[in-house]
Amino acid sequence: MNFTVDAKDFAAEPRPGQCLRTFLRERGVFGVKKGCDAGDCGACTVWLDGRPVHSCLMPAFRAAGRQVTTIQGLAPDGGLHPMQQAFLDAQAFQCGFCSAGMIMTAAALDDEQRDDLPRALKGNLCRCTGYRAIDEAIHGIASAEEDVAGKACGASLRNPFGPGIVTGHARYTMDVAVEQVLHLKVLRSPHAHARIRDIQRAPALAVPGVVEVFTWEDVPRRLYSTATHEDHLVDPDDTYVLDNVVRFVGQRVAAVVAETEAAAEAGCRALLVDYEPLPAVFDPVVAMAPDAPILHQKGGEARGNIYVEIHGEVGSVADGFAEADTVHEMTYSTSRVQHAHLETHGSIAWRGEDGRLHVRTSSQAPFIVQQKLCYLFGLFPRNLHVFTERVGGGFGGKQEMISEDLCLLATLKTGRPVKWEFTREEQFTGATTRHQMTTRVKLGAKKDGSLTALEVHVVSNTGAYGGHGGETLAASLGSPLTAYRCANKKADGYAVYTNIVPAGGFRGYGSSQTTFAIECAIDDLARLIGVDPFVIRRKNMVGPDDWIESVWSDPSDVAFGSYGLDQCLDLVQKGLDDGGGAPAPAGEEWAVGSGVALAVLESGPPTEHRSGGVMSLLPTGQYHLAIGSTEMGNGSVTSHRQIAAAVLGSRADRIAIINADTDLTPYDSGTFASTGTVVAGQAVELTAIALRDNILAFAARHTATDASAWKLEDDSVVSGNRRIALAELHAAGSAAGHRFEAKRKAYLSPRTVAFNVQGVRLAVHRITGEIRILHSVHAADIGRLINPMQCRGQIDGALAMGFGWALTENMVHDAGGKMVNPALRNYRIPAFADVPRTEILFADTFDTIGPLGAKAQGECAINPVAPAISNALLDATGVRFAHLPFTPDRIFSSLSPQP
Repeated sequence: MNFTVDAKDFAAEPRPGQCLRTFLRERGVFGVKKGCDAGDCGACTVWLDGRPVHSCLMPAFRAAGRQVTTIQGLAPDGGLHPMQQAFLDAQAFQCGFCSAGMIMTAAALDDEQRDDLPRALKGNLCRCTGYRAIDEAIHGIASAEEDVAGKACGASLRNPFGPGIVTGHARYTMDVAVEQVLHLKVLRSPHAHARIRDIQRAPALAVPGVVEVFTWEDVPRRLYSTATHEDHLVDPDDTYVLDNVVRFVGQRVAAVVAETEAAAEAGCRALLVDYEPLPAVFDPVVAMAPDAPILHQKGGEARGNIYVEIHGEVGSVADGFAEADTVHEMTYSTSRVQHAHLETHGSIAWRGEDGRLHVRTSSQAPFIVQQKLCYLFGLFPRNLHVFTERVGGGFGGKQEMISEDLCLLATLKTGRPVKWEFTREEQFTGATTRHQMTTRVKLGAKKDGSLTALEVHVVSNTGAYGGHGGETLAASLGSPLTAYRCANKKADGYAVYTNIVPAGGFRGYGSSQTTFAIECAIDDLARLIGVDPFVIRRKNMVGPDDWIESVWSDPSDVAFGSYGLDQCLDLVQKGLDDGGGAPAPAGEEWAVGSGVALAVLESGPPTEHRSGGVMSLLPTGQYHLAIGSTEMGNGSVTSHRQIAAAVLGSRADRIAIINADTDLTPYDSGTFASTGTVVAGQAVELTAIALRDNILAFAARHTATDASAWKLEDDSVVSGNRRIALAELHAAGSAAGHRFEAKRKAYLSPRTVAFNVQGVRLAVHRITGEIRILHSVHAADIGRLINPMQCRGQIDGALAMGFGWALTENMVHDAGGKMVNPALRNYRIPAFADVPRTEILFADTFDTIGPLGAKAQGECAINPVAPAISNALLDATGVRFAHLPFTPDRIFSSLSPQP
């Protein structure tokens, strides 16, 4: 068959049933991405004779004799198509994994379609941006600013990887061709709880192309945790690489390695496994009962299925409730949801010509992955190289080691390169999720709304393995309780094992769930005593002179590096009062209401977190920066260059950067828990300061003058009217044996605090249960904005995820623990039409702890969204919707007349 792809002709014969996506990628056209292989996400969009199609649904043979255009051939002259340029100018991407498909669709739109983007973009999903920047790009609205020397900090500079992203040349984990690579696939358990009696490998080994089969008998019998933290002791060692006991539907049973992906899948189907089913339990409250089936024997049956419990009290809540004029008590619950990053988990392992092992992976914490792999397989770190190139979204889901171990095992056993890429279904059934939590809140208050007691009881469903269960539980009892000033606070929390897919780290990390409960309870209390929701928050919210206290009386390293919660609340109230947004629908069946919620989040986890930077002046007069943090759409690479440029008086584009590579960059704990700015950014600032001082000191010695007389200015050192180009200075330094290098480390202490407030005005249809967000206002105190365009984009993305959590997303399991909607089309992350345009406002603060006055921005914005919506529903209907998500059926059942 004859094909024309990106104006290049060739002859090829697709395999029977092969789709166009895999056909193109096998020929090195890596700009065509895999997000679902079901036609749901649009990441694989290409043009067929000028019309966009999902290549994962198109049989490859149907493209024969037709013109196929991919993102890599959209601008055949080697320049940029106008839509590619527009995406650059608006920075209409974050991780960028969806961008190739999104641009291909957008570039084909006519004027009528551009005027109806909710319909025109219904086939393309983005998990990062919240779609605002995409909308602006399509309509030619530019946000990027010029890179001016000395003015990098505070400017909306472009992502340095942007050109590669919009042209399809940026390489994500699977965007490489590896010779002689084997493909790994996993057989997953059909049972929620069972013991494996026997696995017959012979049928699988008889499948043509199958090379090897690995079961629990072939792997190191070492317990570990898939969670990645600097302090591994905070996570339970309750997991084996492969086990003879399975504890959830979807758990890994055996790995098959074959010459092709199809052969590996056939080998998995051919395996014969004899299971002994065991009793299962899915409800964490039931799992806490003395007679519940025990999932993990380690630790003794006296603890049952409670992995960890946390208790704390300051003051006396008994006294506080006795003093109260009004007491409110209610139970609220949040749902289990999936990260749904468009790049699925995956790794490639091989032994290089240097004799060392290499793992290319999609991870938020490559250094800790290296540590865990060395522990499991008895390796020395010097013999194992772990790195990421570009990660297609994470949101906490890639703060796990769940693909690297089996790939490395297979390479060690076979001596050949091995790759494993999760399917979209595997993301739902075999990766991690947000913790489902049920929270009982009890509040006491005086008649004027002053809190006298605050008590919470949290049960967290950590699933079959503990992972992040302890840390998310601690977080749930941390910042949400510090948000309010109250002399008497108490908390009891339980993380409980159940036979459901394990939970893990997720944007908001435990504080989202209890923020929902407490913010709903505050409104319920305000309604009881007749106080305005804004008034009760202003009266009780933590202030800049208050002790930041949860339920533990021990000293804390949390401090107010800046305080803007009052500004945020004022900005949101004014925004709602101004009456912006869409008008309410006509008809008495529509009820309209407004709601507000606030959130507080420490910038970083309470456990150890560290980062290092190395920087040097190059012979060209430019700079090189190495930093260990991962870039996954969070914009850390851009902000790190801007921080360095601000210190050095330079332009950001004069700073080359490499990140997240255990061979080439200093150690970094990982990019999670809002640390990309406050820890890695601090490491960059300290390193840049040290290099600046190094350069100026040599300039002074070289000229026999005082160092204080010199300053850095763009590409030179300057003293009065004297200017020496950095390239010239470097040459002089090299001749004198001087090294223009610096290395510094940063640690997470003290921890500053970010604030976010969300306001919503909505309409709800009393009969159908439909919810329309009429006006959304969000205010954030994130200190100084390193890159305003990027900060707004991060918040837009967090808000979109919050709207999805509140309104559409929910993992549904049947009575046997099997997920029944493991596909994007049934799980329903927000599409363009589902995300309201939010008015985003910023408090005017400068943080004294974070680098250059900045603090965390990417995580906390999600936390107040769901409670603000619930509070608006209460205002509209008089009914408290206390359980997520607020789907039409749940609205209808609560508002419709009961027989």
